[in-house]
Amino acid sequence: MIARILTIAGSDSGGGAGIEADIKTISALGGYACTAITAVTAQNTTGVYGIHFLPGAFVGLAIETVLSDIGADAIKIGMLGNADIVRSVTAALPGNIPVVLDPVMVATSGACLLEPDAIALLRAELIPRAVLITPNLPETLALTGILPSEAADFELAGGVFLGMGAKAVLIKGGHGDAEIITDVLIHAGGMETFTHPRIAGSNTHGTGCTLASAIATGIAQGMTLPDAVRRACRHLQNAIAQAPGFGQGHGPVWHGAGG
Repeated sequence: MIARILTIAGSDSGGGAGIEADIKTISALGGYACTAITAVTAQNTTGVYGIHFLPGAFVGLAIETVLSDIGADAIKIGMLGNADIVRSVTAALPGNIPVVLDPVMVATSGACLLEPDAIALLRAELIPRAVLITPNLPETLALTGILPSEAADFELAGGVFLGMGAKAVLIKGGHGDAEIITDVLIHAGGMETFTHPRIAGSNTHGTGCTLASAIATGIAQGMTLPDAVRRACRHLQNAIAQAPGFGQGHGPVWHGAGG
């Protein structure tokens, strides 16, 4: 049976991140994507020029409508935007479907994508529902007060996330400046690192969305969490390496690269 993944995220008019990146990635890895759109944006590779949030009740209705008919084997959550949407998404989530949470807070261009009053709700209500949370380094700092640079820092920050109720956390090292990027997976069973060379260039728009939706697809397909992360990292490396070079700013990756 084809794995079903429900993605809850914002729409990127430029096609590089958000719902568009999720659908392309899930499809490339053999899954079936359903969506609940939290916001529509006017953006391209140079920045975000407008955001229109959908009412939280409508987002919740979209989730419930999809799940009551098509169902899902995993749920990926990305951009939520405000407290109203966080509350509605949390209320609509069933307890028996694994959730991968990408805590989208700031766009590659620097635009704020999560309002301050929503952050406390994310910590208290949504992180405890996640089988995996995938913060980058700035998001890790914002949510835990820790900016990891060494193994002990990653372990300490990971412990904070587990203390919030997450079953596992993948702290992504791409925002560092090392030539070898290290992503660290922390869960109750221990810690595992995934390393890959940094690929030069500015075509990194949508990397977080692509990675999280790829992991969710792997989980939906029955992979173990480490194997799902490993394939997702490989897929993202291929996607960056094969980026089409569109636009004048941070161009999109090639989501269809495969794992």
